[in-house]
Amino acid sequence: MNNFVFWSPTKFVFGRDTESRTGALAREFGGRKVLLVYGGGSVVRSGLLDRVKASLSASGIEWEEMGGIQPNPTDDRVYEGIELVRSRNIDMLIAVGGGSVIDTAKGIACGVPYEGDFWDFYCGKKIVEKALPVGVVLTIPAAGSEGSGNSVITKRDGLIKLSLRTESAFRPKFAVMNPELTFTLPPYQTACGIVDMMVHIMERYFTNTPDVEITDRVAEGVLTAIMEEAPKVMCDPENYEARANIMWSGTLAHNGVCGTGRAEDWSSHFIEHEISAIYNVAHGAGLAVVVPAWMQYVAGVNPVKVAQFARRVMGVVSQGDDRSVAAEGIKRLKDFFMSIGMPVTFKELGIDNPDIARLVAKLHEHKGERIGGYVKLSADDTIKIYEMMQ
Repeated sequence: MNNFVFWSPTKFVFGRDTESRTGALAREFGGRKVLLVYGGGSVVRSGLLDRVKASLSASGIEWEEMGGIQPNPTDDRVYEGIELVRSRNIDMLIAVGGGSVIDTAKGIACGVPYEGDFWDFYCGKKIVEKALPVGVVLTIPAAGSEGSGNSVITKRDGLIKLSLRTESAFRPKFAVMNPELTFTLPPYQTACGIVDMMVHIMERYFTNTPDVEITDRVAEGVLTAIMEEAPKVMCDPENYEARANIMWSGTLAHNGVCGTGRAEDWSSHFIEHEISAIYNVAHGAGLAVVVPAWMQYVAGVNPVKVAQFARRVMGVVSQGDDRSVAAEGIKRLKDFFMSIGMPVTFKELGIDNPDIARLVAKLHEHKGERIGGYVKLSADDTIKIYEMMQ
């Protein structure tokens, strides 16, 4: 097991009606005037935004609003938020929504105290040293951004989608997590979230680091639980216990605990980011297409961990060679994705003629000549992976 530092300072407040505690939590962490960042109209129509505002008022906290954040969030909204925060003397951001809203709030949070362009952090020119505090009221379990030090933003000029990872600066101060807020999620969005959290675990699981049995078993356990609970929420969207298990799984998938002491991969995310940047598809749906193809390709080079995944997570009992076991595990994973309504090919994703040359060129321009950890992938490799998605 490798040396590691694990830092997870977020205060998680989980359960029914917990959004009523938002104001008290904001005040606990120093908020006096906050910017509420949210997405479409669902938080307004459901009354959630009004409940959050009432909670803030009860704690004597002022607020401003910035709504309309879209999936695959873009840099223009971050710039807008930075100016708003600076002009209104706001000292905290509260994201009410899912990963896109939270990631936007994080981009604003690091941009406000920085004199340069916030994009400097995302493209690697600068390291985030300070940021405004961020709180979260989670409505979409998927990205895990409520407990992670990560953020993903797309630069509209050039459609450059980049992720930024920080050890502590982007960790939310608090995350309010009420599973009831997820009851009205459309099935497709629920399924996208399930895939996203599964792949967050898998990006850490597929490693060449030896003797990491404890995190192997943690990852396998959470993956197994997600796959057991997923059909329940798809069939019965108001099953509180199943929703609760899925919601907490999304946090555990991406707060870093599954990756402690081991090298990580992340090539599947990098490959997918180019697809969603260019074609604006749902990230989780894109991952459902990418991951089986990636697994099939790397199993041809290094089948050991893929076979372990097949046996321990997908229930393959064959004692055959690792490559045949891996192939059966990948088939079962694709079957699971399809069972919850996810695409597994470009065509099913709504992309009939993907520009693979463009995808590969952008991928390696942004991420380097070779990507990944479990198997290092060159442009020749990623061309083949994209082709396997057709």
